[in-house]
Amino acid sequence: MTDTEEYRDHPVRSFVLTDGRGSASRRFSIDTLLIATGTDDPLPSTASRQARQLLALCSRLQSLVEVSALLGLSTSVVSVLASDLVDSHHLTWRHPIPQAETQSRDLLLEVLHGLRKL
Repeated sequence: MTDTEEYRDHPVRSFVLTDGRGSASRRFSIDTLLIATGTDDPLPSTASRQARQLLALCSRLQSLVEVSALLGLSTSVVSVLASDLVDSHHLTWRHPIPQAETQSRDLLLEVLHGLRKL
């Protein structure tokens, strides 16, 4: 660490934020995309400050890892919090669109040679 970087410990432990749960009820990956649903239903009074911050950050499309970095929490904790927000219909999620599968170089060369023969 450099002199400008400082270690930051959270006064509340991760297991307290997740009510003792170690994993989410959904299978999120770090590139899962999250966005708030815009529902008018208020969050329950038991929602943590971190869950409220997560929901505010997801007013626009964010990946799980981005939200994790912005909140300064581990991705596993953010996964549990996000899963709770999805269950309460305050958040929606989707896997990112997979990148197109690239073709092998040999196949592309065969196509090129075939086109040149035309």
